[in-house]
Amino acid sequence: MATGNPAPEEVSRASSALGRELTAGQASALSVYLGLLETWNRKTNLVGPRRWPDMLSELVADSWHLADLLGGLALPEDCVTIDFGAGAGIPGVPLRVFWDAGRYVLVEPRAKRAAFLRQCAAMMRLKTTEVYEGRAEEVNENAQVCLSRAFQPWREFLETSRRFLQKSPGGGPGPFVVVFAGGAAPEGGLPKGYQLAVSRRYPRPGGEGYFWVFAPSIASS
Repeated sequence: MATGNPAPEEVSRASSALGRELTAGQASALSVYLGLLETWNRKTNLVGPRRWPDMLSELVADSWHLADLLGGLALPEDCVTIDFGAGAGIPGVPLRVFWDAGRYVLVEPRAKRAAFLRQCAAMMRLKTTEVYEGRAEEVNENAQVCLSRAFQPWREFLETSRRFLQKSPGGGPGPFVVVFAGGAAPEGGLPKGYQLAVSRRYPRPGGEGYFWVFAPSIASS
């Protein structure tokens, strides 16, 4: 599927206006992703925004804020991250432009969307980033991070993530479950065996977004 990518310089200027200065490599990689997303979106309806500047501000910017969060968790270099319901590649594909620690597994059951993710990973040359075409319950991985943008309601997602979580063999922080949210984290009512580790607020167009980071009080070893 042919694409018309925005110029990396345009992507860099638009990102700078959003408060993020890009390296030349980051601008080039995001140019490829935004071009692919615009092209595929015309046929597959991957996301709501139709133009790349809106995709950048409404979707991709979340990923660089998430990269800052994950970078601050001091995860081991060999960590495994599972991204459930990866769909259009948000947050995982642009996230890997800014944070490339360990292995990253994009889980997507729909064939066309999995094909899109594979093309992104190949054309962007994303480091140690894999696409698993299948359902969440079919995944056979242990992970130090489980995350998703909108795969399930957050309490349900914590339960889904439970069986995948494992401490790193080499020790270190984690495991963690990361949830995208629209408001401050709850003070109680968490599923049994979980505790809130971090609540982080970040700017979004017209408002604010939140990351909630949960840590299991008991995890498999």
